[in-house]
Amino acid sequence: MSTESDITPSAADRHHPLLKLALELGPLLIFFFANLRGQWLVEKFPALAELGGPLFVATGLFMAATIISLVVSKIVLGHLPIMPFVSGIVVLIFGSLSIWLQNETFIKMKPTIVNALFGVTLLGGLAFGRSLLGYVFNAAFQLDAEGWRKLTIRWGIFFLFLAVLNEVVWRNFSDDTWVAFKVWGTMPITVIFTLAQMPLVLKHSVNLETDGEK
Repeated sequence: MSTESDITPSAADRHHPLLKLALELGPLLIFFFANLRGQWLVEKFPALAELGGPLFVATGLFMAATIISLVVSKIVLGHLPIMPFVSGIVVLIFGSLSIWLQNETFIKMKPTIVNALFGVTLLGGLAFGRSLLGYVFNAAFQLDAEGWRKLTIRWGIFFLFLAVLNEVVWRNFSDDTWVAFKVWGTMPITVIFTLAQMPLVLKHSVNLETDGEK
């Protein structure tokens, strides 16, 4: 099993950018709508009642969608993207614990753990002279070393911010509010943050084809 390990994007990555986005967002959307229509799903598919309440039903379907997403990514793209792969492992572990113990805390803490893990990993990698963000955004753009270093610092801090934000939301608001925030809150915040990094990206972008001709 291979994960993305080259900063240079593969042909499949360049040719299927929308598929990559769908594979990453699909499980989250299923999680949201399954929680929203949990009772309806149980009425249509009584076997789902074995999982527990709406949030547990949503968690089970989220796990299934995550597995399908990773399998499709492996088949079509030829590798497993690092972030969805790590996130998927945590989803399966904490989702299983939530359903088995009928304890919502595990699945609610999943975003905290994943984001904290990414944040610490990115910032920790810099301590060893490695800008690991290049392995995550390899299909989107190519930067010089200084660009990757600065962007890695920003994303590392941003991931830690998301971890803290998730803790605040799930500990102080209802399940439905947390689920809605997980899908409709985290994503816009991430998009806004990403767009805010474009001046840095443009400043430090390199042209691989031009570099290769030199």
